[in-house]
This record gives sequence, structure tokens and C-alpha cells, in this order.
Amino acid sequence: MTVAQPERLDLASLSLTEDRIAKLREDFPEVFREGRLDFDALKRALGEWVDPGKERFGLNWPGKAEYTKVIQQPSIGTLRPMREESVDFDTTQNLIIEGDNLEVLKLLQKSYYGKVKMIYIDPPYNTGNDFIYPDNFTEGLQDYLRYSGQVDSAGLRMSTNTESEGRYHSKWLNMMYPRLFLARNLLRDDGVIFISIDDHEVHNLRSLMNEIFGEENFVATVIWQKVFAPKNSAQYFSEDHDYVVAYTRHRESWKPGLLPRSGEADARYQNADNDPRGPWASDNLTARNYYSQGLYEVVGPTGKKFSPGVGLYWRYSEKSFLELVQDNRIWWGADGSNMPRLKRFLSEVKQGAVPQTIWRYQDVGHTQEAKKELLDNVPFQETENVLNSVKPTRLIRRILQLATSPSSQDVVLDFFAGSGVTAHAVLAQNGEDGGNRRFICVQLPERLPIPEASLRTIADIARHRLVGAGKLIAAEYAGKLDLDQRTEPLDLGFRAYQLTTSNFTPWDGDPARFGAPVRQPGLFPTTVAEQLELAVDNVLPGRTSEDILAELLLKSGFELTAPVERLTLAGKDLFSVAEGALLVCLERELTLDVIEAMVSRDPAQIICLDAGFNGNDQLKVNAVQTIRTRSGSGDTKIEFKVV
Repeated sequence: MTVAQPERLDLASLSLTEDRIAKLREDFPEVFREGRLDFDALKRALGEWVDPGKERFGLNWPGKAEYTKVIQQPSIGTLRPMREESVDFDTTQNLIIEGDNLEVLKLLQKSYYGKVKMIYIDPPYNTGNDFIYPDNFTEGLQDYLRYSGQVDSAGLRMSTNTESEGRYHSKWLNMMYPRLFLARNLLRDDGVIFISIDDHEVHNLRSLMNEIFGEENFVATVIWQKVFAPKNSAQYFSEDHDYVVAYTRHRESWKPGLLPRSGEADARYQNADNDPRGPWASDNLTARNYYSQGLYEVVGPTGKKFSPGVGLYWRYSEKSFLELVQDNRIWWGADGSNMPRLKRFLSEVKQGAVPQTIWRYQDVGHTQEAKKELLDNVPFQETENVLNSVKPTRLIRRILQLATSPSSQDVVLDFFAGSGVTAHAVLAQNGEDGGNRRFICVQLPERLPIPEASLRTIADIARHRLVGAGKLIAAEYAGKLDLDQRTEPLDLGFRAYQLTTSNFTPWDGDPARFGAPVRQPGLFPTTVAEQLELAVDNVLPGRTSEDILAELLLKSGFELTAPVERLTLAGKDLFSVAEGALLVCLERELTLDVIEAMVSRDPAQIICLDAGFNGNDQLKVNAVQTIRTRSGSGDTKIEFKVV
């Protein structure tokens, strides 16, 4: 007789392979043969056939196949709260995550899949200098733990990438490919990604993005004038610009916002004839494009005759032109003898400017401005620690204006966060327009050249910057908050997290691992006796309930900022997440009373520690039966899992 048991919570991140196969099975059931995907059948279902022996167009490089496998390997790590490094931890909706962005992107898949409105990244530019990322992160969490000193103090050497190595572009593409692939999953259907890049890899980036996002989802390549003075010491040309490449998740679902109109633009609208419709600006009525009805002669108020000119055509038919004259929408000059022009009224034009692909430093900032902003917010003690390749907040704020809405709680992601400029820009833009945008920023704890008392890594710089920026923004907008009549206070805080091993030692039934070297200390048991101890308690020493809760949120598909309430039911403490959608009990001595009390609240999920049953199988059976009975009698099916 089979005894009913609760389901075990899967501690691995979302399996992208299984998720994509499931979607294929739903949309194309005919391409599966005996449970396996038939690739030839899939090609036929999509209306095309590719002979394996024929060449095909696409981007390929050494290591691509290996890093495709890296994408498919789930992460078994977690994000551990750093409350002491945070600001307003219990109320803020913003996240700063310290860790390797490849592992973090995997961990975010369940909770943030399809929820991010905008991504901005400023990745390494591949100039032949050291990469920010170590040589080998293909093994994932293990290498990161070594690098960040969570396992030993040796760390890993940084990856040089000179052109003489022969894999100059390949190493950069191997670093970028899996990260961009995972990032696309997080974008909403109406989401967009912006990537800063220079001439070294812009061509490869376009090809890479075409493959991952689809060529049809390309939006634009913006030229950003990053300096305000030419470099006279340049060997060939003074490199005055970088690029910002933009792609959407689905082009048909996204439209850029309009930029605020400048005072200079509005000043062009005047009212020379005191038209009651208000200020207007005159516009040319002729065009070079052929128009069969655009060849005719018009007579002005003074009797002077006008034709469009050689090779030109009126933009309107003669009938439409006369209607414009009757509506006083044609300007003939102050004395009525000038070439006619169309009056465009300020009240009728778009209440904002259409974005262009050239962004000048006067409008979006330059590199020296960016460096000054950093120094204004971070108390550096050593000059060598000041970052040089930072972006101005005005550049990111321009992107925020185009890609996000002030009042939609849009999530903004930056997984190459550096000094935290994207997070800073989100706070500043929210302060200006009363927005409630949220950010998720990820930064590797790259060590600084000279350790300081409060700064040891670039991740430290990002957190310090946001503390300083939050204070300056609060002071700047202190008198404006009431005028804005905000429905909620300006969120200037952030929750800090650190990538680390799972809080749980998973059961591993493979005898071949017993006695093997421990790849990640504390993660896998090495003897049968240690395996059996997992039946008693599989929580790693030193991990708090807050640590465990953060992991359970991620692994159960809830956002890290989901509202959490502490409850006491039947004498036991537990957490109520998202207004009771998830109930988590981490008590070591469960009772049927507390199970029944949780079930009575009709949550979607209940998660308990397996150790809480103390090996009492009868209690487990009763718990499962209680939940089945409740699920069978109500509208809600309750998922019951142990970990």
C-alpha cells in the first residue's frame, strides 16, 4: 500500500530546457515521437526544411555549444539577505544583489519570468584589458564561491583577453551569450533592452541580439556623444561616442514614450497673426516626392502667383489647399506676399518629442559628469579605486523616459550594475516625476585595487552610492512630496542580497558520491551516515529563518519583495506571503493542529520543513489527508510541499 507523502520543493532554479519543451509540446504536439522531440518534424511543422549538409547564415564561434549547455544547467544556490547593508529593508521594493549575474539570472527565472519592463546593461567593452569576470564561471556556483571568498581566500585570477590570444571575440561572446539569453526570459511582452557598447563589439552584439531576440525586434542603434571636447592626443580619430543598442521582446507590443518638450522647442511657436487657436510655427508646404495632384498654381492675398518649384510638389491637393486657406491655416508672410507655409499649432502637436538616434552630451550627460556624480556619492579614500567607465544618470534617465511609465511599478533590471548608476537614475527619475519604478541590480563583488575601510569591492561602491544618492534626492525633493500628492512615499531604499549556497543540504541518493571530494563544502554529504542525518535536519548551520524564507520565495515563484506577515497559529510561528497565498512554517515540531489552522486559511501553497515532522510518518499522512479533504471541498487546490 502506497502511503501519501507531501511533495518535495524543487530547490533548483527554473529548468529552461524543460520549460521550453513543455511549451513546444503544448503548441506542437505532433512533433513528439514516443515522448521525444523529433527535430525534423518540428522543421516541417514550421514550414521549412534545412538540409544538415548545407551551410546556413548565422553567428558562430568557439565555445558556443558549451555555453548553450551552461544556460540549461539550473542553479542550486540562493540569495541571502544582507539586512545590515540595506536601507528600509522591510518596506522597499528595490533590490541590490551581490553575485555572479549568470547564477543570479537563473535564480530570478521563477519569480521574475516575464515581469521586467526594461533592461539596461553596460557590459565590459572588450578593449583588450582584464574582464570583470573570472576565467571559468562555467561551473557556476562553485567557482563563484571561490572567487568571492566564501569557500577559501585564494579567489580566481581575472581573465585577460588580448587580441593576440586568438579568441578575442569568442571569449566576449561566450560571456555575453548565456546572460542575454536568460535576460530575455525576464522581459515582459512589451519590454525592451538597451545595451551600451563601443566599436569593438557593436557588430557582434547586433548579430548576437538578432539570434537571441530576433532581427525583427531590433529598434535602433543610438549614438551617444560621451565627451564634450575632442582628444587631441588620439592616434587616429578622437573617439567621441559610444552606442546604445535597443531590442524589444515583441516589437509590435512596444512603443517608445515621448520625451519632454524643451523650452527651446516651444519657443519656436509664436502667434504673429494673433490666431485665437494660440501659438503656431510655419512649415514647408512642398516636397520632392512625386504627387500627381501636387502640381498647380496658387494665388496669394496680394495677387502674387506661386508654384511649388522645379522638381517639387505641393504636399496637398488643390482642393485640400483651398480648405486650409479658408481655415486660416496658411501663412503668406506679414505682408501677404511670401511663399505660402502651413501653420502648425502648438496645441495640436504631440505633447512630447519623438526620440532621435543621436544623443548629445548637453542633453544626456558625458563621462566627466558621470565621474563627478560618483565622487559626490561615494567617500573614496584611494584615487585608484575610483571607477573610470561609468555612465551619467541623465543617460539612463533618458532611457527610463522612453521605456517606462511613472505610475506602473515598472521593474528595471541591470545585471552589470557597476557603481549602481541605473539604480541611482531610477531613484532620481522617480523623485522628479513621482514615479514608482523598481530596480533589480546585480554586481559581481570584484575586488578594488586598494581595500578601504568601508569599500572592498565594486558591489560595496554600488551600495554606498545608493545610500548617498538617496539622501541627496530626499533633500532635493523634500518640499515637493506634498505638492505631488503622492499616494505612497518615495522609495529611496534597497534590499541587499548575496549569492551563496542553498540553505538546505539536498538528499543525494548516488552512492558514487559518498567519499568523493566535497566540491561545495556543506552542500553534499560524503557518507551514508551524513545522508541519514538529513532525515533529521537538512538546514545548514548558521542559516536564519529570514535566509530560508528568501530561498523559498525564489524557489516557489514569489518576488523577493512580496509582502510578508508573521503569524502565530496553534502556538506556532509562520510566515504569510502575498496576503496568504503562501504559508511557510519553519517550526521544528509540527502538530496536526497547526496544519489544520494553515489549511483553514485556504492558501495556494503550504511549505514546511521536513525536519518539523521529526520522522513521524503518520503525522505526514494526516497532514496530506487534511489538505486533500480541504482541496476537494473548496475552490482552491492547496499545494503542500516540504523542504
